[in-house]
Amino acid sequence: MAGRPDRFLLSSWPLRCLLYLVGSVAVGVGLLMGLVAGLLFPPVVVFLGLPVGALERRRLRVLDPVPVASPHATPPPGLGGWLRARLGEGATWRELGYVLALASVLLIGDLVSLGLLLNCLAVAAAPAIVAMGEPLVFGPFVADTRDEALVAMVLAVPATVVCLYALAALAGTQAAFARWLLAPRDAELNRRVEELARSRGRLVSAFEAERRRIERDLHDGAQQHLVLLSMTLGLARLELAPDQGGRAAALLDDAQRQARQALAAIRELIHGIHPQVLTDLGLPAAVGELAERCRLPVLVDLPLPRRLPAAVETTAYFVVCEALTNAVRHARASRVTVSGRVTGGRLTVAVTDDGAGGADPAGGTGLRGLADRAAVMDGTFAVTSPAGGPTTLRVDLPCALT
Repeated sequence: MAGRPDRFLLSSWPLRCLLYLVGSVAVGVGLLMGLVAGLLFPPVVVFLGLPVGALERRRLRVLDPVPVASPHATPPPGLGGWLRARLGEGATWRELGYVLALASVLLIGDLVSLGLLLNCLAVAAAPAIVAMGEPLVFGPFVADTRDEALVAMVLAVPATVVCLYALAALAGTQAAFARWLLAPRDAELNRRVEELARSRGRLVSAFEAERRRIERDLHDGAQQHLVLLSMTLGLARLELAPDQGGRAAALLDDAQRQARQALAAIRELIHGIHPQVLTDLGLPAAVGELAERCRLPVLVDLPLPRRLPAAVETTAYFVVCEALTNAVRHARASRVTVSGRVTGGRLTVAVTDDGAGGADPAGGTGLRGLADRAAVMDGTFAVTSPAGGPTTLRVDLPCALT
């Protein structure tokens, strides 16, 4: 609108503004009838703004492609919870206020503006009307000759342009008013962010509980069966007489060896799912066990004042585990340092090796998986690995998950 008139008039904006205002008139007339009918049962009027607000947020896309989110929070289950949630929200009452405005002041303004535009268009079409043998009557002005019709058209064309500009300004103002009332406020957005964080924390806890269940099933089920199988095979081998060896003894020895291998594989699998020492003693003890099993010298500096949430400990543990594995396999390092602190309600763990450097999170799934783990916990994961080293993997996790 602030540019050249020809660019504005030839663009899609006049048509989009007209469509928005015509839609507002249609919704306003429907609301007016709904409010009259709602007098028979006034409590329904309170919730009339809910569907209208959803419709108006969608209609705003006619003028602005940026979608408007719903300001309503997810209600508790049940009709009673839904009613309490909706009646306690400011968004419900703002939507009701918008309904009253759209069915009264905004409706009158839109009708008057569209009526002026229709009159301007009718006067601009005066030559065509007079050519059909009909006089043009516009209030006290009557045009029944060709010259009078041309004069009317000349006067009506700039008036139509001015009317289009006024309608565009009215549509923009009305849309801004609707967005101000129907869009979520900062407090509502913050509440939704908190709800998402809590739901993500619950999902993480459920995921960890499922991992523990799988670990227990493997430990108490398949592993114990394999232990008993190995013992039974050993007893069967002892029961064979020395002169009854041969092929049967060889087969028993082979079966016992395979049972021990399967048992070792299941133990490694259980340890990879969730080490028991992490459950029993916490993160420092589990990292200390990793350091003892590592083929490189590992210095552990992890003084934690208390046990952390299980999901936080698990995420930090697997970051350290992956970092030590990379240092042994790829970094050609001679020593590794693992340090961590809890500051301001957040756990920061850093793993540094003196290897060749050049680690790239985009170059493999291991580091990308650690970044995903940290992101699920609303944490951050960073890799600093210049060519020539050193390489530092740092994870920062919130320690309060509910």
